[in-house]
Amino acid sequence: MKLVKAIVRPEKVDDVVDALNNEGFPAFTKIDVVGRGKQGGIKVGEYVYDELPKTLLLIAVNDEDVAKVVDVIKENAYTGNFGDGKIFIQPIEEAYTIRTGEKGI
Repeated sequence: MKLVKAIVRPEKVDDVVDALNNEGFPAFTKIDVVGRGKQGGIKVGEYVYDELPKTLLLIAVNDEDVAKVVDVIKENAYTGNFGDGKIFIQPIEEAYTIRTGEKGI
């Protein structure tokens, strides 16, 4: 099992979530966050925005589904501009459903 962490633009979240759902990945956790990438924020006129709003999606998937989930996110979060986001993959050692006690995702 893997945990896919995707940081995307807030205006692209619905596109990503809808596409994931259509591909059979309906479960996720969504968290509103702020941050900045390598470019260090943006400057608009005299104003510097060094912390930008983003959305963090957490998606637990089986190992064989990681590439598909990453492709769906990349295709649907893309705008071609700085700040489109980042995807991180981490291993999950175990997962349990609290209500049933069932192991796995």
